[in-house]
Amino acid sequence: MKKALFIDRDGTILAEPADEQIDSLEKMRFVPGAISGLKALSGLGFELVLATNQDGLGTDSFPEADFWPAHEKMLATLGGEGVVFDDQLIDRTFERDNAPTRKPRTGMFARYLDGSYDLASSYVIGDRVTDLLLARNLGARGILLRPAAEGRRMVEEAGVAESCALVSDSWAKVAEFIRRGERQVDLRRQTRETQIRVRLDLDGRGDFNDRISTGLHFLDHMLSQIAHHGGVSLSVEAHGDLEVDEHHTVEDVAITLGEAIDRALGSKAGIARYGFALPMDDCRALVLLDFGGRIDFEWEAEFRRERVGDVPTELFRHFFHSLCCAARCNLHVAARGENEHHKAEAIFKAFARALRMAVRREGFGYDIPSSKGVL
Repeated sequence: MKKALFIDRDGTILAEPADEQIDSLEKMRFVPGAISGLKALSGLGFELVLATNQDGLGTDSFPEADFWPAHEKMLATLGGEGVVFDDQLIDRTFERDNAPTRKPRTGMFARYLDGSYDLASSYVIGDRVTDLLLARNLGARGILLRPAAEGRRMVEEAGVAESCALVSDSWAKVAEFIRRGERQVDLRRQTRETQIRVRLDLDGRGDFNDRISTGLHFLDHMLSQIAHHGGVSLSVEAHGDLEVDEHHTVEDVAITLGEAIDRALGSKAGIARYGFALPMDDCRALVLLDFGGRIDFEWEAEFRRERVGDVPTELFRHFFHSLCCAARCNLHVAARGENEHHKAEAIFKAFARALRMAVRREGFGYDIPSSKGVL
């Protein structure tokens, strides 16, 4: 489903003058960080929607001729940085008119309420409580562009805490918050045999406590290696039919983790895409990983014992094959060594390091890592 960023103009993109009316080029001044912040957000797969109340636009108190030069200058400046609005919603009424189109009412937003947009994953960004009320009315999340103490007081007084995801006067923090949020996933999978929940933050900043509990102690140990060496926040809770055997639990944990990785990567803009490798004591494990969107799996690792801990060694291959398919990646695994525990652990650690390299995204680079322009 499509997602949108509904962005206020005056006080959010353009600094609002004392008379609250930008009716000349002399009054036009960007809020610090707005241009770079919007440029960063334009690479995240959201539609950018300008949504603004312009009191009395087109009346004698605010002629059209006074509005458009500054507005078009703003659009041209942003366009020069690659920021283009997919839609512009401008309400011209006065507050006293109580028009259905005036924010925080949703009259201007009909096309976004038809079920084709994932509004729960969309944001409203603005500098007023009305923007948070709009977020609540749309079923979206609100970001208030205000100094922290002032903004929290506004949120508390208006009773809109449930709609407010962030209060900050820094566009860089706003962009980073949204970017980071897109790399978090809370995913559940339920079958007749298993109930799985995976929470994942690819940037390692999840606000959930890392908890890994699958009912299989050695699998828990291996998954904790992915979290630690992969630099990710990971929580896995699994309840499976272990009274039958371990197969369904291992398989469904792998599928859910793979799907979580795929979803958290989103468009994959700006990621390194590839990753590999590592030695561990007597063992050597090589993991080649490519999040290119195509699935290919190779496995070169033999185990001489039937089990390591409480996990059958035949399920290590099945775990990574299931994860590979769910994550839509190329995954090639090779390992050799004498100690079977070390061999298994080396594979999981090598995968973790490969994952860490491949999902890394630095700064605000949002190029798709493919000459095709899409993954």
